[in-house]
Amino acid sequence: MKAAKHVIVVGHGMVGHRFVEALRARDAEGAWRITVLSEEADAAYDRVGLTGYTEHWDRTQLALPGNDYAGDSAVALRLAMPAKAIDREAKTVTTVDGQLLSYDALVLATGSYAFVPPVPGHDLPHCHVYRTLDDLDAIRAGSLAAAKSKTPVGVVIGGGLLGLEAANALRAFGLQTHVLEMSPHLMAAQLDPAGGALLNRMIRSLGIEVHTGVGTETIAPAQRNKPLRKSQDDDAVRLTLNDGTSIDAGVVVFAAGVRPRDELARAAGLDIAQRGGVMTDRACVTSDPAIYAIGEVAAIEGRCYGLVGPGYTSAEVVADRLLGGAAEFGEADMSTKLKLLGVDVASFGDAQGRTPNSLDVVVNDPVKQTYAKLVLSDDAKTLLGGILVGDASAYGVLRPMVASELPGDPLSLIAPAGDGGAGALGIGALPDFAQICSCNNVTKGDLKEAICGGCTDVAGLKKCTLAGTSCGSCVPLLKQLLEAEGVEQSKALCEHFSHSRAEMFELIRATEIRTFSGLIEKYGTGKGCDICKPTVASILASTSSDHVLDGEQASLQDSNDHFLANIQKNGSYSVVPRSPGGEITPEQLILIGEIARDFDLYTKITGGQRIDMFGARVDQLPEIWRRLVEGGMESGHAYGKSLRTVKSCVGSTWCRYGQQDSVDMAVEIEKRYRGLRAPHKIKMAVSGCARECAEAQSKDVGIIATEQGWNLYVCGNGGMSPRHAQLLAGDLDDETLIRYIDRFLMYYIRTADRLQRTAPWLEALEGGLDQVRDVVCNDSLGLAAEFEEAMAKHVAGYACEWKGVLDDPEKLSRFVSFVNAPEVADPTIEFTESSGRKVPVAIGMPKFTPQEDPK
Repeated sequence: MKAAKHVIVVGHGMVGHRFVEALRARDAEGAWRITVLSEEADAAYDRVGLTGYTEHWDRTQLALPGNDYAGDSAVALRLAMPAKAIDREAKTVTTVDGQLLSYDALVLATGSYAFVPPVPGHDLPHCHVYRTLDDLDAIRAGSLAAAKSKTPVGVVIGGGLLGLEAANALRAFGLQTHVLEMSPHLMAAQLDPAGGALLNRMIRSLGIEVHTGVGTETIAPAQRNKPLRKSQDDDAVRLTLNDGTSIDAGVVVFAAGVRPRDELARAAGLDIAQRGGVMTDRACVTSDPAIYAIGEVAAIEGRCYGLVGPGYTSAEVVADRLLGGAAEFGEADMSTKLKLLGVDVASFGDAQGRTPNSLDVVVNDPVKQTYAKLVLSDDAKTLLGGILVGDASAYGVLRPMVASELPGDPLSLIAPAGDGGAGALGIGALPDFAQICSCNNVTKGDLKEAICGGCTDVAGLKKCTLAGTSCGSCVPLLKQLLEAEGVEQSKALCEHFSHSRAEMFELIRATEIRTFSGLIEKYGTGKGCDICKPTVASILASTSSDHVLDGEQASLQDSNDHFLANIQKNGSYSVVPRSPGGEITPEQLILIGEIARDFDLYTKITGGQRIDMFGARVDQLPEIWRRLVEGGMESGHAYGKSLRTVKSCVGSTWCRYGQQDSVDMAVEIEKRYRGLRAPHKIKMAVSGCARECAEAQSKDVGIIATEQGWNLYVCGNGGMSPRHAQLLAGDLDDETLIRYIDRFLMYYIRTADRLQRTAPWLEALEGGLDQVRDVVCNDSLGLAAEFEEAMAKHVAGYACEWKGVLDDPEKLSRFVSFVNAPEVADPTIEFTESSGRKVPVAIGMPKFTPQEDPK
């Protein structure tokens, strides 16, 4: 048998790993053995998902599948072993520890490094780059120190993709965050001025200061007005900007772009492109025929591509070439879609309209904060590219249409999905040659072929075709295609239960199993996960009046329910007593004021007509709540997926326009439904007349007074995707109104998916509002009596959760900040003044990852 040739891969990022996978998958004869030299100590990981590391700090969660090549004798992976030099004549690579490795072919996959502008002071210890896992660890350490200092401020230099991801990380650490961008708007490489301007406004609305059109002149130790003792609290730098302003910061992150890691190739005498990168032809061959370059270091015909999709394509080309193929690098797809700080942003094709005589079709809605632009050919028939900001739901359908003739009026394609936009067309509008996954070059036809071959779910399609395994933006289309091809989709809650949430609800109700361990032993597999555990906990709470921290159930709760309080961004907790209808006695007002003073808490009157207190440590919560409970107050359930508030106007008691007593009704329904656990949070409101001062039509349950009684509206939601509530029934008397709300809530609780609010639940419900009306008002399912009985049981069994904690020493023992320091955790919670207000500073508390916005 002929001896295998040897290929050395320098670099083990996403593209280097893809090359190894591609070559091993094609090389059935074992023609090549592979040695991979990795500079980092971590095997290949998902650098696209790097920001996710700031949520869990678990490196293993970002590891790419099969990155250790376990059991594959043809691949030798050497971690923390970078290449030091290449001898092209001898065909050898020298490693950093002096080993000499010979090669038949050499593949450079060295990627890029973070560019740091030559600003004076850029090398101070406060300054970091945002590129690797080690970089993020350093940023985390610096941010936690800054958060406790007198300068809890973070600055990101660069307003592109990485810059905004870095800003999100700094904000999560509790820092006041600034973004500096030299261009007139954020994400200048992907967005046009109008789309960038909207993104600027949206990012500013999230509390991040955006400075555009400015550069940094110097970074130097911050100057104080008077000498201070040198300590960590004074460890800050001052950034002087070219507009004459300055910013003092504890952490500075450079995210000003990347440069190819071509120093190894330069030293070896390979041709380098004018703007950096190893020059290659379309076969990814360098000026040395035995050396290839792939990924971000490759300047293919002089151009470097900074996205994973083109990098994967180059890896596939070289794998094919080493086995005698003739593959070439084609047209690169530079499309991007991501959610930055909760804001959807996408660009695809010729997004900037650089094609001569191209036409723009634009829908710009500053009220709804959405911007959509299509770039068309001069005859308005062919899609060349586009930009989506605020709502990128049409991206999956529009991107594969690039270079194709449009199926209809261009303007209609960027209308909201509910108005027949591209999001409503679905994958059925695409031809088989449409590229669904640009990262892995998978077409609709490829996916259909895989379905015909037996793939019946998204996981199967991903494994078979690799679609959706990189950036993940095409995954929704995979599910759409399966449905379009008539493949019934599993509604399993997770890998541990084959049942949907609604089926789990009925299972628990019918079997009366009251523990997660009992449920998974009889109906599931494995040990459970972060999806099924909180879901089961919610269902158990919805079907009984047991305390949420009783026994085994305590360990199932998600973030906020662990301590019956909302964790805030600085690691402290909020205290929110209930005040039905916004009514509160003078004694209770005094009590809240005294507690806020004694514990140095920040207080705020919220839009839900309650007084919130912020800044409490975990160990302080029991004493705070003891005083509140003794004062006649109870938990406001601001932390739970349950009823939050019932907002009301003053109604007929005081208002000259009031037609009914909205305050009395708000108090009645808040007391009735308090503590009711649900798939998601529930908000309600009662307006005393059609003037709608309580904004009832933006709530899950909205009630508006009429001359004859009450109009009942349901399924309104605020937030990022606001929905108006819809009229369920009109002119109801008090008794009928309460009965209908009982039925509506129990119908929702039993049938909604996990973390599904009432608006998306209604949209997904077959029959929509008519179905809800038939069930609630006409009792079409014959379940009305059962729904009412379940609600009556909840009302009768309600008890304040915090009183339950105070009465139980075992539950009280949970409320310590650190298990090895039960007396007191961090004795100080610091605030800094900002515009006359107290702004919290991070205190190093254990951080959980909330599954929803706690408000």
